[in-house]
Formats: sequence, C-alpha cells, structure tokens
Amino acid sequence: MDAKNLFETPVTCRLVRLEYAVGLAVAAALLLAHLGEVRWGVAAGLFVYIDLVGYVPGAIAQHHSSNGRIPHAYYVLYNVMHSLATQTLVALAWIWLFGAEWALLALPIHLFGDRAIFGNFLKPFGVSFEPVAHPAYQRFSGEYAAGTTGREHHAVRLDARSS
Repeated sequence: MDAKNLFETPVTCRLVRLEYAVGLAVAAALLLAHLGEVRWGVAAGLFVYIDLVGYVPGAIAQHHSSNGRIPHAYYVLYNVMHSLATQTLVALAWIWLFGAEWALLALPIHLFGDRAIFGNFLKPFGVSFEPVAHPAYQRFSGEYAAGTTGREHHAVRLDARSS
C-alpha cells in the first residue's frame, strides 16, 4: 500500500488487478485489430514459454515435495519469467533480431492476464509456490479486518498532536 506497509487489502488488490485488466484489454484489442497480421505460431510460443520455463518446473516440484517446500531457484525462475522487465528485454531482443511484429503482444497479454484474471504476482520465498494462505497472513488479515492492527499506533499519534 505504501513504502512502510508492504501489503494489499482486498480492495487495493482488486484495484491493482483492475489496472492490469486495462492493460490486458488494450493489448488484446491491438491483437484483435491486427488478427490477419499475427504469426500465430510465434504468438502461441511466446505466450506459453513463460510458463514452461517459469511456472511448470516449480509446480511439478511443489507437487512432488513431501513437506511443501521447494528450492528458491523455482521462485527465481517464476519471478524472472513473469517480470515485465524481463519480457520487455525479450521483446526488444526479438525486435532487434527478427523485427517488430504483432505476435509480441502475447507477452503482455500473458503477464497482464496472470495478474488481472488470476491475481498472480511475483512470488516471495516465504509463501507456498502454489497459492495457499500463509498462517501469519491469515492472522494479520483477521486483525486488520477487525480494526485492531495499526489503530493503536494511529490513536497515539492523534493524541500526541492534540496535546
């Protein structure tokens, strides 16, 4: 939410997802407007390779893990492959090597779709690779929803100002 409170509430998370949905809609509209100019094999390959490299190995490792823990390398792979920065570099390299083409819209469509539709963002090491609510987050969100987290601090600040 800000530099001192690194969490999202359900409302702010939905608003961030809405912003990505706008990007998804723009990218999809551009793709649809140029349907006849899209090399669909290239578009499909660019769309799928992100998960083939960045998600599938971690998901398989998670599925086969006896304790639910997997090496951090899977998180790094996911985060690198699902990074807008990485995929921008991929697109720029593609343009340099092969030229610009509408199939490159598969990259933002994949990333914006993951964020807007599925709510999947980059993965921190401290949570399960596959989405499972972390017990500490469950406790925190319950306290926050009940209005007990942070209010005491805010009330002290208000009292200090009024004196």
